[in-house]
Amino acid sequence: MENKIYGYIRVSTREQRDDRQRAAMKEFGVPADCVFMDKQSGKDFERPGYRRLMRKIRPSDTLVIKSIDRLGRNYDEILAQWRIITKEKQAAVVVLDMPLLDTREGRDLTGTLIADIVLQLLSYVAQTEREFIRQRQAEGIAAAKERGVRFGREAMVRPELYERLCEEWEGGRVSARRAAEILGITHRTFLKWVRKEPW
Repeated sequence: MENKIYGYIRVSTREQRDDRQRAAMKEFGVPADCVFMDKQSGKDFERPGYRRLMRKIRPSDTLVIKSIDRLGRNYDEILAQWRIITKEKQAAVVVLDMPLLDTREGRDLTGTLIADIVLQLLSYVAQTEREFIRQRQAEGIAAAKERGVRFGREAMVRPELYERLCEEWEGGRVSARRAAEILGITHRTFLKWVRKEPW
């Protein structure tokens, strides 16, 4: 059976153009009828084009993508998809923007090993960056709290009738829903107030 070359294109919105990715596929030699495409974000892998592609790919086929982020929204997903394609499907991957990420046959073991190492390194850098951003955010919030900055919504001011209606509600003389209507607030807000729940 002839080994096939497939291409995968993804753009995040329907307004985004795919010209550059299509031109790159054509230049590489991917047949137009073997290019699969999705116009949606990488938030999940319920992408119809990607699913059809995964059903088509066979061992020794080659998948061509313009950049590594076409495979997923973060490096955990990218690594998972990379493993599925190269290990489970036993197909090759070529990332056009990063020549080191090329696992086609004919490349020696060293070349394949380098591709895996580069991907792991990219994953590590991305993960470290995410943790660094989270740490900076936490430090910023802590510093702001020390300066007296308050976070979250301001507590709503209780209307004048609240105390009396609260007593009426506690005595069973008015329902929570009716009290909320009189106060001009939601039923849920009234219950939060009387139960002294935090916002």
